[in-house]
Parts: sequence; structure tokens; C-alpha cells
Amino acid sequence: MALRLEPFGALAYHLVNRKLTFLKRPELVSVIRGLQRRYNVRSALVEAGIPETQWPACESALRHLAATDMVRSRAGKGGSR
Repeated sequence: MALRLEPFGALAYHLVNRKLTFLKRPELVSVIRGLQRRYNVRSALVEAGIPETQWPACESALRHLAATDMVRSRAGKGGSR
């Protein structure tokens, strides 16, 4: 996935299937960018400064992105959380 940062968040572009997704929450963009450096969602959430009360919403958004193949699990790299 390639990200193009925008004032509202970012445009996420799947490089293989050409799917375009609007990420309307800048904090979610921070989490996704953190996942490039971290092996699990919890670490990316902490690094992005997301309060624990907002973790369920971010995790739900990440599950949706995974269901549409925009993000993938790194199997064997510490799990998702």
C-alpha cells in the first residue's frame, strides 16, 4: 500500500489491485505508518500516541483494511496485539 498524506488523513492505494481507500482519521494514518516499523498493532498504537479508549476503533478500522487486503498480518512476528 502506498499512502498519500492529505489534510483529512490520507489516500491509501493498493499497488496490486489498484484499490483506493480514504483514511479520514489522521491518527489512523499514524498507526498504519507505525506498523511499517513495528511488529504488532499495540506497539503502533502506543507509538502513535493513541489513547487506549480509542484502540477498539482503530483496531476495527485495521480489521476492515485487512479484509480488503490493504494491510496484512505479519504471521510469526509477534501477533496483532
